Amino acid sequence: MMAEMLRVSRLPDPFRAGQRSGWKVIDASTLTDDRSFEADVAIVGTGAGGGTAAEILSDAGLSVVMIEEGPLATSSDFHMREAEAYPQLYQESAGRKTKDKAINILQGRCVGGGTTVNWTSSFRTPEATLDYWRNAFGLEGFGVADLAPWFERMERRVNVATWTVAPNENNDALRRGAQALGLGFGTIRRNVKGCWNIGYCGMGCPTNAKQSMLVTTIPAALARGATLLTRTRAWKLEHANARNGQISALECISLDARGTDPTSRRITVRAKTFIAAGGAIGTPALLLRSEVPDPHGVVGKRTFLHPTVVSAALMPERIDGFAGAPQTIYSDHFLDVAPGGPIGYKLEAPPIHPVLAAITLPGQGEAHARWMRELAHMQVVIALLRDGFHADSPGGSVALRDDGTPVLDYPLNDYFWEGARRAFATMAEIQFAAGATTVMPVHASGASFNRWLDAREAIAALALAPLVAPVVSAHVMGGCPIGPDVRRAAVDPTGRYHHLDNLYVLDGSLFPTSVGANPQLSIYAVTAKLASGLVARLGRSPG
Repeated sequence: MMAEMLRVSRLPDPFRAGQRSGWKVIDASTLTDDRSFEADVAIVGTGAGGGTAAEILSDAGLSVVMIEEGPLATSSDFHMREAEAYPQLYQESAGRKTKDKAINILQGRCVGGGTTVNWTSSFRTPEATLDYWRNAFGLEGFGVADLAPWFERMERRVNVATWTVAPNENNDALRRGAQALGLGFGTIRRNVKGCWNIGYCGMGCPTNAKQSMLVTTIPAALARGATLLTRTRAWKLEHANARNGQISALECISLDARGTDPTSRRITVRAKTFIAAGGAIGTPALLLRSEVPDPHGVVGKRTFLHPTVVSAALMPERIDGFAGAPQTIYSDHFLDVAPGGPIGYKLEAPPIHPVLAAITLPGQGEAHARWMRELAHMQVVIALLRDGFHADSPGGSVALRDDGTPVLDYPLNDYFWEGARRAFATMAEIQFAAGATTVMPVHASGASFNRWLDAREAIAALALAPLVAPVVSAHVMGGCPIGPDVRRAAVDPTGRYHHLDNLYVLDGSLFPTSVGANPQLSIYAVTAKLASGLVARLGRSPG
């Protein structure tokens, strides 16, 4: 019914009109010859960092080339079908995994990056995180007061506001359970305008209500003359090996129409300034392939995920977790602890679409089918564990496979599993308090419980290990940390790579730890601050 309404309504697609008016958008899979481009600034990646930087720099009158590995998919291409969206819009068809296959990583790969497919949750960087960055890493100028104007600017730009619509049943169960137990909770702000409350945000917004980079900053940059290259894999930055040398060019590879396999076409981009904004796996991979100077071996290290564990429940009433705004309620009750102690975690309720549920639930055959038959009554809570704030939480590391593509190694140790066990117990107690008849901590055993006391006892004894308890993530951070100390940071506090004068990093890989909250708004604000500073250093006035 909803798909039919969308078809009949014929909502305008801003890219259709823009391309007819002369926007410079080039799909590299269609090239028949090698190509070269020149610009003031070349930006690798079009997600929260790259998209924000493109608008700010083009608004200052700088010529910009944006390089995107994924396709240009717009509202006309979004049909609310998982089978279409995951191969089209996500890294490795939503099947990207860590080296040991223990963590599944949902990461966007399309114009707009993660902002095109995320669930719109918008949080400012927690004050405790910013304080930790200052105290542990000497990062000045990024406190609450320093970032406030940049948060305000980007919140206006992408219409971040309190969601006043009643939460769907999936989220309301989290609210009811937390309230019954006396736990703190709140309403998540969302970056939407005129939202239809459909609930398929993870498959691309078919109504253009989600104010992602796809419908805000990237069209603005294109309207000011920027060039967008799609299905273009940024492969290697050419540079002199001397300390504080210059990047001279970016060598790129054209991908085929599926966006997976390289073609024989090569693309060269020459610019005065280069920005790496390919995300916290893509950016370190680009720098590693380019063999940039890295005397202290920091590139690709300390990569963080908010590794996430899942608890499923069955409710007597219909939940229909596939409908309505996907994430609107959260609890930081177990996150609001001082960094440096046991790992804290943030609680949220994710959307429950059938493919996403099927690949997350344990078991097989009849046991798996029983839970899938109850999809309409299924309620899910997730716990996002805040990694990077303890000596036993060093995160992971990005390396290159033999073919030059990246892989993330992220060991899961006892420090993490202790927090995961606490999180499983918390989620089960909340779900029972909200009225659940059955709760299943998502675990290879597939064990489920009908009483909180039984669940508590079983969770305390649950065997927790990689590939036994599934871990997921949609937040990749770190790997090119920002800071003044060249021994621990890849880029300086302006975002410039410490060892190359005209290379900047503007994405989530900048973060010295995980954020402790959904990171899109943090990336927007930090990028806006750094890109505006770059405009001034390039001798331009802000637009």
